[in-house]
Amino acid sequence: MTLSVKKLTIQHGGKPLFSPVSFDVSPGEVFTLMGPSGCGKSTLLSAIAGHLVTDFSFSGDVTLNGTSVMALAPDQRKIGLLFQDDLLFPHLSVLENLMFGIPRHYRGKARVEHAESTLAIIGLPQLASKQPNEISGGQRARISLMRMLLSEPKAILLDEPFSKLDKALRNEFRQLVFDQIQNRQIPAIMVTHDHDDIPPQGQVLDWPWTTALQEQQAC
Repeated sequence: MTLSVKKLTIQHGGKPLFSPVSFDVSPGEVFTLMGPSGCGKSTLLSAIAGHLVTDFSFSGDVTLNGTSVMALAPDQRKIGLLFQDDLLFPHLSVLENLMFGIPRHYRGKARVEHAESTLAIIGLPQLASKQPNEISGGQRARISLMRMLLSEPKAILLDEPFSKLDKALRNEFRQLVFDQIQNRQIPAIMVTHDHDDIPPQGQVLDWPWTTALQEQQAC
C-alpha cells in the first residue's frame, strides 16, 4: 500500500499556507515533514484525513495505491491518526478503549480476545480493567497507538505523537511506533519540529517545503 500526495496545498482566506507538495510514501516507511509551529503541518494532516475545518480549503490529491481518498468521508479513508494527546475515553476501561478501535466484523467474544491479545503483545495484560486515569502517561500512549492500529488502517498520520513524553519514555515509545509501522508495512506521514524524531534513513522534507527531499543518514 503506497500513500501518494500530489500537488497538495491548503488555502486560508484565499491565500495558500505553503506551496504545493508532492511525495510518495512506501509501505512501512515514515515520511517526515519538518517545520515550525504555525506553518501548516497539522492542517495538512487534517486535509489528508478528511477533517479540514470549513475556514480552510485544499487543492491537489491524496491516493492510496493509486485510488484517490479525497472524496471519501473520514471514516472511509482507512487512515489512522496518532496525536500528542492519547485521547482515550475516560469512562471506558483500557480493554474497552481497545475494543472501540476494532472493526465491526469482529463480534462478541472475538472482539474481547482480539483486544486481550493486543494487550499481551505490548506486555500490559494487567491493565485490562484499569481506567485511563489509573495508568501512566507512557502506558496511555501505548494503548492509544494499539487502539489506532486495531482499526486496521491502510496509512497512518503522526501529529507530533512523542512531544509530551519525557526523554526516556519518548525514545522507547518512538521505537515502538516505528517498529509497528515497519512490521505491518503501513505507510506513515509524521509532522514534527524535532530532528530526534526522524527515523534513520527516513525521507525528510524541511520547511520551506519547496526544497528538495533529503535523506536522513543513519547515526
